[in-house]
Amino acid sequence: MPFINPEDGHLVVINLFKTDTPDKQERLLKETMEVVDGADFPGWVSSTVHRGQDKLGTLNLIQWRGVDLQSWYSGEVFKHRDMSVFLTLMTFARLLQAEMVLSQCHPAVGKVAEISPDRDDYTIVEILDVAPPSQDDLIAAIGDAHEWLVGTPGYRSQSVLRGVVARGPKGPGELQAMGAENSFIVVYSQWDSKKAHDAFRATPEDEKSPARLATEVKRNALTISSDQNTYRVVHARSAA
Repeated sequence: MPFINPEDGHLVVINLFKTDTPDKQERLLKETMEVVDGADFPGWVSSTVHRGQDKLGTLNLIQWRGVDLQSWYSGEVFKHRDMSVFLTLMTFARLLQAEMVLSQCHPAVGKVAEISPDRDDYTIVEILDVAPPSQDDLIAAIGDAHEWLVGTPGYRSQSVLRGVVARGPKGPGELQAMGAENSFIVVYSQWDSKKAHDAFRATPEDEKSPARLATEVKRNALTISSDQNTYRVVHARSAA
């Protein structure tokens, strides 16, 4: 099964699709899983398909090794099969190219975060937009949370990815850049349950530790905008 491990040095692509009906979400999942099950591309390492929970949509976290993404995006399969199908089902798309930089697991979980449909993780994925000169500072601010998250009931893991390039559909088979390079980060978190995560988010200000308050102040000051959804992993496949 796929793992999130910065030491692997994999390039990560997160295909984030939003849609407007449950039927379209299920069709997006079906089409994505068919692509994943047929994946046999040079440099492909793994794909993990997520179903949106709080908001309708899907997320596919793809790991690559030594691949020229531009060649993949220019290929016939992506341009004339994948994108043409997805365009009819989605209301918004963001294809995020990123690299893993930080990851921490609760000691009870293990040393490396596993992302698998065989697990019951309650997953939260946040896309934080940031001014490129402040990207490293935001990554460091999010990383500061690793000092106190371990003591939080229900916490399992948190991984931080440095955003490189964001792309979106320009038309059938065409992509265009969305924003400047190095202008976002991705925070991928796993929790025991929705109840545990909701309790964490609802902590009153006067009950937060000084370390948590300091992290939140830095994060809020550096984040321009954010987009978040909760997910369940529904399908995964790795290269041999």
